[in-house]
Amino acid sequence: MLQRQNPGIGITPAGARLRQELAAALDALGALDAQVRRRPNRATLRVGASSALATWWLVRRLPDFASRHPSINVDLKPLETAESSKRPFDVRIVWNAIEDARRTSTQLPLFWERIFPVCAPHLLPQRRPLKDPNGLLALPLIHKGDNGTGDWGWPTWFRRLGLPKSGAAAGSVTLDDIGMCMSAATEGAGVTLGRSLLVADAVSSGRLVSALANYPIVECTKIQVAQWPAHLIGDRSVELFVNWLAEQAEATVKNMSAA
Repeated sequence: MLQRQNPGIGITPAGARLRQELAAALDALGALDAQVRRRPNRATLRVGASSALATWWLVRRLPDFASRHPSINVDLKPLETAESSKRPFDVRIVWNAIEDARRTSTQLPLFWERIFPVCAPHLLPQRRPLKDPNGLLALPLIHKGDNGTGDWGWPTWFRRLGLPKSGAAAGSVTLDDIGMCMSAATEGAGVTLGRSLLVADAVSSGRLVSALANYPIVECTKIQVAQWPAHLIGDRSVELFVNWLAEQAEATVKNMSAA
């Protein structure tokens, strides 16, 4: 395919034809790879989400996605530890700082939640939210582990509500994460600080209620965001799932506002 020239060497006509054929073949392989990555009938979509979001919100909505798109299987995994964050997910639902949550070609902001106190209805007088915040002093509180600071901490909320910081009732407990806090709250263990999206279904079903009739509007400093790798930009299955997520989040927010 090469021939000596004076000086140096050069490619023969047959070699030139072969080079063209190889280039065309490589282009075809590249196009095929893109089609495989973006194929509309992707068998399984690997999704990562926190266990709290998955358990309290996402899992109960997945049958709706399955009924709309039966050709797409969702493989949902917890996204909690540094090890799990390295898994090759197709879509991740993560908590991002607001300044980093803008829409891009590889991420879509989903929902911005509020924080407010919730508990099982039977803990409250006449099963109704407290009109007087001082009523919290007679109830056990559920604290959220080491992260129970700032807007997640009861001391901050007591200060906002004008209550004495040391006035909580006996029987309060500290649990490691928000999912555990919400589970304990539904069982009547006390009042916990919940996020609006996570508590939406429990409030709708009556398992949880707002502990206060009036409370400060406290928005999370982070926002839930769907992310996907750059090589899946334009993937039909990813687009369908992410758009469905945004639709479900919007519907949940509307239902909470109407409640």
